[in-house]
Amino acid sequence: MSNLPVPLRIPKEILEEVYRQARASFPAECCGWLAGPREGESVSTIRTCVNDQSSGNHPSKPDRTAETAYVFTAADLMELNNGLDGDEPPRIIYHSHPNGQAYLSETDRSVAASPWGDGPAYPVQQLVVGIDGNRVVEAALFDWSDEEGGFVEIARFDGAEV
Repeated sequence: MSNLPVPLRIPKEILEEVYRQARASFPAECCGWLAGPREGESVSTIRTCVNDQSSGNHPSKPDRTAETAYVFTAADLMELNNGLDGDEPPRIIYHSHPNGQAYLSETDRSVAASPWGDGPAYPVQQLVVGIDGNRVVEAALFDWSDEEGGFVEIARFDGAEV
């Protein structure tokens, strides 16, 4: 029997706000994080970030555009790191895929894993929103599984007309 990580609960209003951000950013990828009580089972706030992909600072894909990759600004990354020690730390990093598909790509997996491949780079789950020119198609939540030695899908969400 598999011992998958437990998905954090994302309240409907927060998920809808992520969807609205994905729509506002389309056709570029949006990004940010969801924070909540350290020992809680759900997130309670959203922190939107700037997709700084056009700066060329992506750790593995600097030649991609904001339509096919995302990277936090240095200021956003510092805030993410500093927030990890707080009472309501970042719990989920999110981004969108403007191709309408919610999956954790090989690039996403590489960037989200520690450089040594022994766990996640940050103690957070990963939410990917698949959006196209008409609607949010779907969203999926991923987390690191020691048993699987990588990220696994732990929840899937319906899309929405936004």
